Amino acid sequence: MAQHFLLSAKARTLSLAKVYRMGEDAAYGLFCEMRWPDTDGEAVCPRCGCADSYFLKSRRKYKCTACYHQYSVTSGTIFASRKLSFTDLLAAIVLFVNGAKGLSALQASRDLDVQYKTAFVLFHKLREAMAQEFGTVKLNGTVEIDGGYFGGYVKPENKKADRKDRRLSFNRSGKRQCVVIMRERGGRSLPFVVANEGDAVPHVRDHVGTLATIHADEGTGWDALHAGWDTHRVNHSVQFMDKGVCTNQAESYFSRLRRMETGTHHHIAGPYLYAYAGECAWREDMRRVDNGSQAMTLTGAALEAKVSRQWAGYWQRGA
Repeated sequence: MAQHFLLSAKARTLSLAKVYRMGEDAAYGLFCEMRWPDTDGEAVCPRCGCADSYFLKSRRKYKCTACYHQYSVTSGTIFASRKLSFTDLLAAIVLFVNGAKGLSALQASRDLDVQYKTAFVLFHKLREAMAQEFGTVKLNGTVEIDGGYFGGYVKPENKKADRKDRRLSFNRSGKRQCVVIMRERGGRSLPFVVANEGDAVPHVRDHVGTLATIHADEGTGWDALHAGWDTHRVNHSVQFMDKGVCTNQAESYFSRLRRMETGTHHHIAGPYLYAYAGECAWREDMRRVDNGSQAMTLTGAALEAKVSRQWAGYWQRGA
């Protein structure tokens, strides 16, 4: 039996020890190379595009010789106004990608010796960078679609006679949300958060090619898919696979997301559910990639992402 990829040496190409041994200058140089790959790390003015600049060594900033705009390697990115050193920032990214089922902000705050809110905001910025390309992805080939419900927990009554049937909508809290995942076999994964499974059909129209073959379960919300795609269904109350038709890749996604909720984050519902769903999709797509490449891919995505509107100035709010 072949060894699992995560147990092999090929999966481990970057460690915390390696990050802290490289030092602050090397970490800064790495960020420059990731920010300006076309010029081999040489600064390019984000305002006018000029490649000539003065380097202000004491503040690690650049001053453009054309428009005199001052900028840094993180200016205009999701890391703008950062307080952490580049070494700690890179270490946080390595910690984040190393968690196969995610990493809690509380644990990261202890590992990095920072406030909980610092780790919480940083990780949500990384999730935002992960999700920035979802809007342009188009799925083709064989696409598996399934939905799972999260949140809306209602504590049962003490006495069994007083307990209500939570399967009935009028006995729920109204806070339950559905995560719908679309996975192309051998390709990308796209998550969406909707109220019910059937509400995801418009998203399928936007992100699944008309020549694709769709595999879904027997849920009535997917009946509308037959009108636009070659759709095959499997009745999970009878069998998991029917003549090659299955949603096993989608179920694999939900397995990871459930374990993230139960074992790591404990509560991922509410306004942040989409962020965690996107993180889980990214981890599923990168599951066969070594952790060093994962860290560099995420760092590059974060340096390409614009300043966050949702998380800018979060630390200024009341605790």
